[in-house]
Amino acid sequence: QVQLVESGGGLVQAGGSLRLSCAVSGRTLSWYAMGWFRQAPGKEREFVGVISRSGGSTAYADSVKGRFTISRDNAKNTVYLQMNSLKPEDTAVYYCAGPNNWKLGLPSTESEYDYWGQGTQVTVSS
Repeated sequence: QVQLVESGGGLVQAGGSLRLSCAVSGRTLSWYAMGWFRQAPGKEREFVGVISRSGGSTAYADSVKGRFTISRDNAKNTVYLQMNSLKPEDTAVYYCAGPNNWKLGLPSTESEYDYWGQGTQVTVSS
């Protein structure tokens, strides 16, 4: 059974940083790309970024490009989302997600993902 568990969320002032972690169990992490999404109150869930199986390639939403960085440690079965220069509009519940299809390189839509974590709240105060 595949499980994804996020941690590291919290309250931070604008301009600050947070690092989210996503611990994966029940599968060999190195076979799959991994993504991050977020959902702000009253809004639909949106793509944040994705990292390839090897970690050699990443892709990000324009809204976070240059501020957020995704990395992975396949030996620890963990994926990370480093968030710098945080803004109040980054406030949301953040989810990590994994596809069931190992052939996907850099999936960026919700429909390409089969497994989701429970989410972790990030709140950025102004």
